[in-house]
Amino acid sequence: MGQPLNHAHDTTHDSAPDTTADAGPLRVGIVGCGHISTQYLATLARLPELAVTAAADLDPARAQAVAAAHPGVRALGIADLLAADDVDVVLNLTVPAAHAEVALAAIAAGRDVYGEKPLAATTAEAARVVAAAEAAGVRLGCAPDTVLGSGLQTARRVLDDGLLGAPVAATATMLTPGHERWHPDPDFYYAPGGGPLLDMGPYYVSALVSLLGPVVSAVGAASHTRTSRTIGRGPRAGERVPVTTDTHVTGVLTHASGALSTLVMSFDAVATRGSSIEVHGERGSLVVPDPNHFDGDVLLHPLGGDGWQLVPVSAGYRAGGRGIGLLDLAERTRREPRASGRVGLHVLDVLESLLDSAARGRRVDVAGTCERPDPVPLRELHAAAPASAA
Repeated sequence: MGQPLNHAHDTTHDSAPDTTADAGPLRVGIVGCGHISTQYLATLARLPELAVTAAADLDPARAQAVAAAHPGVRALGIADLLAADDVDVVLNLTVPAAHAEVALAAIAAGRDVYGEKPLAATTAEAARVVAAAEAAGVRLGCAPDTVLGSGLQTARRVLDDGLLGAPVAATATMLTPGHERWHPDPDFYYAPGGGPLLDMGPYYVSALVSLLGPVVSAVGAASHTRTSRTIGRGPRAGERVPVTTDTHVTGVLTHASGALSTLVMSFDAVATRGSSIEVHGERGSLVVPDPNHFDGDVLLHPLGGDGWQLVPVSAGYRAGGRGIGLLDLAERTRREPRASGRVGLHVLDVLESLLDSAARGRRVDVAGTCERPDPVPLRELHAAAPASAA
């Protein structure tokens, strides 16, 4: 770890106002009660601006289990949840193939929507969701909300304060041996629509868009080293899963600003000692924390400086967790949330363009764009609630 940065930011003016208290908590209905819902529920339980009122799942037992564990939550069918008077926003935690269908149904019911990444299974579907939300006048948010945490936002403030000078390039690296080693049902990671780029790429590309702005073109290459994977844990341990999508993807993204980002996403490697993200400018280099987390150390190496320096936390939601995107969506002082559907659409467009480039063997222009999201001032969240004895 580097030495503390001497020229720390003054953050006394950075606490964001609570714009939801007067209207009461935003009432949340969860559709999809799988594993990821537990992380959202843990975060939402400590945010008084939000209140979970209903849960639905194709497997009613899952919704009933959520209701039983969280007082005030009712288990409903999906249609009943969308029609419920005490649901203001639908938290869409279904599988990616169902993201668009559920989002469109919620929008048609006049509900705001916040969904897990990706916004939809394809860019075309995602564009329909964004258009429907705009036509209906409802707010649309999309994960990852890790970009709102103190790690990424502190790094962004370094950029916005000009400490790197003009950004020139970035690297984003995610190298793992694959999810079948720990996931009991990893099939979809190795089928079309999966792979390391569409699974983990949204975290990295969302971070790059927040740091450097939208992407205008992509050049990619892709491969896979195995035709099957062996499940390592759970009731299906030892079962082989076919691999029908590329499991190593690399490429270069050109941002509208002129900066170039090099991306490497792999399920075929073992480990790396490289930083998850680095940004390089004329006056310095920056280490950005893992974009799959909300916090982490930000390190700055100024031109002519004496090594890497630790940057004090100066922006973002401190002690964040999955679900702070809903808190951001609830604050209606901006035209759209920072983790918006339009950003989610652009990120998916970038990822598909990279895969298209790999298949065609040439550069592909990214058709759509988005505005660089607003920065997040430093905001303290409540401490995590104690774990239940159950």
